[in-house]
Amino acid sequence: MATESAHHAPQVPPGNNGAPPRAGLVLTALVLTAMVCNLNISAANVALPSIGRAFDASQIVLNLVGVGSGLGLSMSVLYFGAIADRYGRKQVLTLGLVFVVLASLLSAFAPNVGVLFAARVFTGLAAGMAYPTTLSLITALWAPGPGRTGAIAVWSGVGGMTSVAGGVLAGTLLIWFPWGSVFFLSVPVAGLALGLVAAVVPSHVGESAEPVDHLGGILSALGIAPLILGVSFVFDPDLGTLGIWLLGIAAAVLLVFVVRQVFARNPIFDLHIVGRRMFWVPALTGGIIFGGMIGAIFVGEQFMQNILGYSALGAGLAVIPAAVGLVFSSPVAAKLVTSSGTRTTMLTGYSIVFAGFITMLFWREHSPYVLLGVGFLAIGSGAAFVITSSSRALTSSVPVRRAGMASATSDLQADLGGSVMQALLGAILALGFSSAIGARIDQTGQADAIGTDITRALRSSFASAAQVADQFPQYRDAILEAARQSLVDGALAAYLVGGLSILCGAILVVTLLPSNAREKELLAGYAADQD
Repeated sequence: MATESAHHAPQVPPGNNGAPPRAGLVLTALVLTAMVCNLNISAANVALPSIGRAFDASQIVLNLVGVGSGLGLSMSVLYFGAIADRYGRKQVLTLGLVFVVLASLLSAFAPNVGVLFAARVFTGLAAGMAYPTTLSLITALWAPGPGRTGAIAVWSGVGGMTSVAGGVLAGTLLIWFPWGSVFFLSVPVAGLALGLVAAVVPSHVGESAEPVDHLGGILSALGIAPLILGVSFVFDPDLGTLGIWLLGIAAAVLLVFVVRQVFARNPIFDLHIVGRRMFWVPALTGGIIFGGMIGAIFVGEQFMQNILGYSALGAGLAVIPAAVGLVFSSPVAAKLVTSSGTRTTMLTGYSIVFAGFITMLFWREHSPYVLLGVGFLAIGSGAAFVITSSSRALTSSVPVRRAGMASATSDLQADLGGSVMQALLGAILALGFSSAIGARIDQTGQADAIGTDITRALRSSFASAAQVADQFPQYRDAILEAARQSLVDGALAAYLVGGLSILCGAILVVTLLPSNAREKELLAGYAADQD
């Protein structure tokens, strides 16, 4: 009887028209929590050039620092989402916020790049407790309908905007303070979020009494971590073999995870629900678009600072159009998905994002800002349509007792998609840079005279090449020009791969998502099947 009552616990406190008491304050608390997690991710990306100079880090190491938080979050969201469903969403969210503060302080005072990477992974693990729980609480506290869709639109719009706005704030800090200062950004927001969560967010609404599949949670983490790291390494000339091994390990562990979920009595990732067309298709296609946005901004930040000569603040400000697009397009997306369905809304977003990637293929060393701004505006605007419709489809496809799984999957598509695409585009950027500058060294006919150590330093990263240029002032201009042109080649290769990924995702949307009428039938059937 305990399990039965937990499964059918009231989804929304009665008498509030499908919304919780003090709905505005509750949503503010949940959005602030999402902002804390997103601030941490975006701050690191803007600081990467400064971190590279401080630690003389290679491009592949910088990629790892950039992807560290997403790695920790991706490997933990499924497990922590299930724990929150069982033991208390509000309680897990609160603990996650506390750990985010501790991880931010560790990042700020990291003595070397290895500790910094570990701190970024810790940040992601902490965010894995807090971030997915925000969406599962929206699912539990708001009844299905326009109210919930609107709350999700605000959550996705403001959360995505924070990912961009964090870059502006981080760039501002870097004018006066060292790179570690950017990791303090989330601390005051976390304090405010903790107070609001404690005061206004209800506890134990629609939670599950089923045991947690701890083995499944551990397997999911052990499978996702080598997947992201493998993508980060596989294109590197020196680490390619390690990357292949990691991808093989990831495939093997994830296969064991799937088998475990088939036979587990209380699976952490219910394949019966995952197999629903309105669940797995939006999860996959949403991950592609979110990953494309994160990857584009990741490459763009380095392009603007290293090629166009923007300051950290200037690069952060340059991405503001993406935030504007996210904020202003999210309410439009909420209305469109309600009236026209997921497929139409997603196709709208995919078309806009694809146009943004086409624009980025025309970026060059002397490109005017308007060309950059149009690209970022398109990326943010299109992503809002896809993220809103995908999150709505996922949360509408599961019973409320499994809201943690839906919200974890929504975060997984964002963070796994973001991590994989950031790792992929970062690896393509590193490979393109290394190959292009290597070809330019060969063209000089002086590769032997230059020497192996200097050649390795030149091919390592733009920051490393700049340090070599400082050591040889008579060749400084030639070295920097070769490095800039090589980074342009790497960035264009990354954007080409990103654009092709978006095109593949659009094909999946067209072929696999149902019409609006059929979608309504499917969602009605899911609502009737709460077991």
